[in-house]
Amino acid sequence: MRKLSLISFVLLLVSISTFAGGLLTNTNQHVLFLRMLARDASTQIDAVYSNPAGLAFIEDGFHLSFNGQSAFQTRTITSTFAPFAGFGGNQTKIYKGEASVPFIPSLFAAYKKGDWTFSGNFAITGGGGKATFNEGLGSFESSVAMLPLMLKDKFQTTSYSVNSFMEGKQYIFGLQLGATYKINDYLSVFGGARFNYVNNSYYGYLKDIKTNIGGGALINANATFTKMASDAAAAAANFPVGSADYIKYLTLAKTAEAVAEKTADLELDCKQSGWGVTPIIGADFKMGRWNVGVKYEFNTKLNVENKTKGTLPASTGDPKKDKFANYRDGVNTPHDIPSLLTVGVSYRILPTLRGSVGYHHFFDTHAKMATVVDPSTGNLVDKRNFVDHGTNEYLAGLEWDVCPWAQVSAGMQRTEYGVTDNYQTDLSFAVSSYSYGLGAGFYLAENLKLNVAYFWTNYETYNKVSKSYNGTGLSGSDAFTRTNKVFGVGLDYTF
Repeated sequence: MRKLSLISFVLLLVSISTFAGGLLTNTNQHVLFLRMLARDASTQIDAVYSNPAGLAFIEDGFHLSFNGQSAFQTRTITSTFAPFAGFGGNQTKIYKGEASVPFIPSLFAAYKKGDWTFSGNFAITGGGGKATFNEGLGSFESSVAMLPLMLKDKFQTTSYSVNSFMEGKQYIFGLQLGATYKINDYLSVFGGARFNYVNNSYYGYLKDIKTNIGGGALINANATFTKMASDAAAAAANFPVGSADYIKYLTLAKTAEAVAEKTADLELDCKQSGWGVTPIIGADFKMGRWNVGVKYEFNTKLNVENKTKGTLPASTGDPKKDKFANYRDGVNTPHDIPSLLTVGVSYRILPTLRGSVGYHHFFDTHAKMATVVDPSTGNLVDKRNFVDHGTNEYLAGLEWDVCPWAQVSAGMQRTEYGVTDNYQTDLSFAVSSYSYGLGAGFYLAENLKLNVAYFWTNYETYNKVSKSYNGTGLSGSDAFTRTNKVFGVGLDYTF
C-alpha cells in the first residue's frame, strides 16, 4: 500500500496568473499596455511602471491614471493514465480550471516640476485571480486510481470513484514609489522601490473514496475497511496468540487498517502571507524621433508563512516523504520575485504614427522557490533547479493618431519560458505563448483621456510523458495549455 499515496493531493503549488509577464510578475498594469504592449520606452503616465525614467519628458504638473481590467482564463490539463479507466472507463481525462477576476484596479500618479518627477503606483503585481477545479486534478486522482490494482488480488476490486475539488487564489499587491531626474535634454535616470505584499489562499479536498470490493457496487472504502479492520481484530482475539487463525485475522486487520488510513477524507485550508521590497533603477535616452528606455528590477527576497487548517495526515518528520512539509502550519516557504530587465525603443515614423519594440528578461534561475523532491534522485532541491534559463519576452506595437482626439493601437508579445519537464505539473505549469492587444484612446477633454482595450493570449500545448506518473510506478502523460482574455478601461487626467 505504500504507493497509494493520497497525499499527492498537495495542491498548494498552483500558479494562478491572469496577466502577462513572467512566472510571478504581471506586466500589464495599465490599459495602454493592453492596447499596444510594447511600452518599455513610454513617456506617458503608464511609464510610472513601464519606463519610470521616461517621466522626465512629460509636461510639468500632476498626472493621474486609474485603470480597471477584467480577466478570464481557463487552464486545461489532458491527462492519460491507464488506471483512470477504473472511474468512467476512459484512461484519458480532461481537467479544466477556470480563473476569473471581474475587476482588477491600478492607480498611477506623477508630479513633474523642472528636472524632477516624483511618481508612484499601486497595482496587483503578481498572481491576480482565483482558479477552481471542480473535479480536482490528475495528480490527485492518480493515487486513488491505483486502488483497484492494489486491492484486486485480495478484494477483487476493479473500479473506484472519488469526490475531488481544488480552489486557489494568489495576489501580490505592489506599491511603488520613486523619483526621476533629468540630467540634460537627452538623458534621465530613475531610482525607486516597490513594496510587495503576498496574500494567497488555497482550499481543496479528497473525500468519499469508493471501491467495488468483491466486484459489487461502489461503497465507501474508508468506512468499509475501518469496519473490516475492527471485525478482523475482534476475530483474531477468539484464537490463541500465534495460531494460524490468529495470524490470518491479525494480518487482515492490519491490511484493512492501512487501506482505511490511506482512503480517509483529506481537507486542506491554507492561507499564505509575506512581504518583500524590490529596488528599481532606470534610464531613458531621448533624441529626435527616437526614445530608448531601460529598467532593472532587482530580485525580491520574499518568504510566505502558512496558516493551515484541515484534515491532513500526521507529519512523517522526513521532508522527503512528507508531501505537506512546505505547507504545514507556521512553515515559511521561499517565494522570491525574479529580477527583471526591460529594454524598449520607440520611433516616430510619421507625425501621426509611432512604432515601438521591447525586450524583457526575467532572471528566474536567481529567485529562490519552494523545496521539492527531485524525481530523478529523490533529493530535496530548490524548484528553480528545474528552470534551464530565464523567461524571455519580445514585444512590438504601433499607435496611429486617427484624428486630433482619437488614437488606435495594436501590438503583440512572444513569451518563451525556460522551464523543464520536472518543473511542469498540473499543479504549476508555464506554457510559452503569443499575446495580442488592440484598443483606442479618446480625448474627452484637453486634459482627460479615455483608453479602452482588449487583450488575448494564444498558448502552446506542453506535452509531458512520465515513466512513473505522479510517483505511481506506471507510465502516464499530461498535456498543458491555457486560454486568456482581458478587457480594460482607463482614464488619464492631467492638471
